Amino acid sequence: MSLANLFGFGPVADVNIFLDGENERQQVEYRVSKDKREKAPLYFDGDPVSGKVVLRVHEGKQLEHYGIKVQFIGCIEMFYDRGNHYEFVSLVQELAAPAVLTNTAMYTFEFKNVEKQYESYQGINAKLRYFVKATVSKRVGAITQSKDIWVYSYRVPPEVNSSIRMEVGIEDCLHIEFEYNKSKYHLKDVIVGKIYFLLVRIKIKHMELSIIRRETTGAAPNQYNESETITKFEIMDGAPVRGETIPIRLFLGGFDLTPTYRDVNKKFSTRYYLNLVLVDEENRRYFKQQEITLYRRNEGEHSMADDDAAND
Repeated sequence: MSLANLFGFGPVADVNIFLDGENERQQVEYRVSKDKREKAPLYFDGDPVSGKVVLRVHEGKQLEHYGIKVQFIGCIEMFYDRGNHYEFVSLVQELAAPAVLTNTAMYTFEFKNVEKQYESYQGINAKLRYFVKATVSKRVGAITQSKDIWVYSYRVPPEVNSSIRMEVGIEDCLHIEFEYNKSKYHLKDVIVGKIYFLLVRIKIKHMELSIIRRETTGAAPNQYNESETITKFEIMDGAPVRGETIPIRLFLGGFDLTPTYRDVNKKFSTRYYLNLVLVDEENRRYFKQQEITLYRRNEGEHSMADDDAAND
């Protein structure tokens, strides 16, 4: 027992938030830190957010409060600017007028047709979160509790999705062409491609392909860029010869990916790149990056294009 509780100065009540249908909703697991993951119930744009706030007064105590309210908040938090939260959604409902409580009290709330224009995100320097917050105002300070939800945003598959064809080379030494079947992929998609060796006059030891996530936060001149390699795998071991073709098939479903975010609320962006790296026998590295766009597709949707890609 703390000294505050021992001398009667500790909290006289606690507050909890329970969301309607929470146990029936899909739970999304997300990374909080390198070694810690949490879960939150999944919601979509327009879904109502409802539930109850339970205020439990400790036995033998009484609580004089100056009002109880509940808020639904969508905000962006920057890890380099922890003191400031940038709210883009802020709804509030008053649950109770000032009163004195000696027993447990329960209050229901409902935020209807809530706009959730952005998808939840937990990155290196930026976090976009939605949460319900209950506040019990007191003469001095307040009792607060919050509960996070997770939001997905589905996108309609793009009508135009052209393939990527690029060249990389060193004059009179190396000439490679590579192509990917398209430039926009859903998060469970398959990247299909080919690499053509047109000229090889250097001794290549191996070749690898990686997916890089680049997060940009802030605005110039105070802009921060952080890159992390999501996955890396070797697609060739040994020296290629002129005319050789190397196939590429990369399944995205097994990786921790998010959609591409472009200038979300003018606070952050997250982009993805395919990085092709060749290493010669002297361990010199030659690389070429190509940006791809990722989007979240409703898993109930299925198209002939997906079948074609799977059968390539």
